[in-house]
Amino acid sequence: MPQSLFQKVWDAHTVRQLANGQTQLLIGTHLIHEVTSPQAFGMLRDLGLPVLMPHRTFATVDHIIPTNELVEPYKDSLAQAMMDEVRKNCAEFGITFFDRATGKQGIVHIVGPEQGITQPGTTIACGDSHTSTHGAFGAIAFGIGTSQVRDVLATQTMALGRLKVRRIEVNGKLRPGVYAKDVILHLIRQLGVNGGTGYAYEYAGSTFEHFSMEERMTVCNMSIEGGARVGYVNPDETTFAYLKGRPYSPTGAAWDTAVAGWKSFASDPGAPYDDVVKIDAATIAPTVTWGINPGQGISIVENIPSPETATSADDKAGIIEALAYMKLPAGKPIKGTKIDVAFLGSCTNGRLSDFREVAKYLKGRKVAAGVKAIAVPGSQIVALQCEKEGIDRVLRDAGFEWRAAGCSMCLAMNPDKLIGDQLCASSSNRNFKGRQGSPTGRTVLMSPLMVAAAAVTGTVADAREVFAVN
Repeated sequence: MPQSLFQKVWDAHTVRQLANGQTQLLIGTHLIHEVTSPQAFGMLRDLGLPVLMPHRTFATVDHIIPTNELVEPYKDSLAQAMMDEVRKNCAEFGITFFDRATGKQGIVHIVGPEQGITQPGTTIACGDSHTSTHGAFGAIAFGIGTSQVRDVLATQTMALGRLKVRRIEVNGKLRPGVYAKDVILHLIRQLGVNGGTGYAYEYAGSTFEHFSMEERMTVCNMSIEGGARVGYVNPDETTFAYLKGRPYSPTGAAWDTAVAGWKSFASDPGAPYDDVVKIDAATIAPTVTWGINPGQGISIVENIPSPETATSADDKAGIIEALAYMKLPAGKPIKGTKIDVAFLGSCTNGRLSDFREVAKYLKGRKVAAGVKAIAVPGSQIVALQCEKEGIDRVLRDAGFEWRAAGCSMCLAMNPDKLIGDQLCASSSNRNFKGRQGSPTGRTVLMSPLMVAAAAVTGTVADAREVFAVN
């Protein structure tokens, strides 16, 4: 019987079926950071338990760590306390920790892949909702809560209900100026922020087959924003080429054995799915959000929705609420909306290819007067690569602040926050109320090049026009 990758990985990691219908699942790789792990380690101490398999857990710091401050102690005492706590816990329990001094620190969903820790055919868990990023490698990866972090540390397993699987096929070539971020924003708009509830999303089709690993990661990263617990792409030669030579990747004969195993996990032709969605890549345009969830998006050439166009009472109420919070006019173009802040970074779009693309078009341009623009590499390795290629200089010359690695303004647990009702053109993944640090701050999600276009024009703009992308 043909099987999907989800079925194969799930079955391979099943320990037993529980009486409540859930599956006790072995977690192949566990990733932790400074925010959701301290309480979990505290619970272990209270219970007198060790970490069962410390070699399967890897730690970094990203959420609360300041990006404009390198010398400790940090001004934020809570940030310093969390740094101290994760160091203590990793040392005590024998866990590998990518501290700032290692030169390998960064956002957990960027560090795992670049170190070769993220591998096909395994299960990956992390106390962060965007763990679905790692599914780009053909893994089943999901975010978990603090009590589940404790469970994984103590038992290397956790209880989960089996998901349905929706295959999302995108075929064809994207038009110039359209990127992976536009693809996922388009999909969430089409399927809804709750459309994936109870599902794993399998991304397939020629568009994904031709995507780089970093593009696949961008799409899988935001699966959770569409309600899916998991998003993945089947492993292929692009996957293997990316992993070869990484610090934690197999070598020699073990590499050949690993690749053979990874290939076997790919979905079989004719595998059954609970649902199939097909999208023509040519229909996808540069997409931006106008509202207060990632599903409230439109193409850059469309007008902001009006409550009168709503298809239901709930939809109408949602539009009214979003427009009131965002202070945007119904029925008017989104293009031309004034911005105050431009943010390049996050686990969605803080990788080398993102900064390369921006630098290619930004060279010789200047950030508009009155716009605060910051660029935050997703890891120290990304920062070093950008600096070697002169990308940081292009951004600095344009008027961007070049920061140290971290989550930064994506969730503003650190000092990078919006002020008042500032509107931010952001390459991150969430536009919820107050997400970027101010209870009245406003976020418009878009691709990195669209952020650059907004930065230099001072408005939400069409990057294809601003930079003559064709």
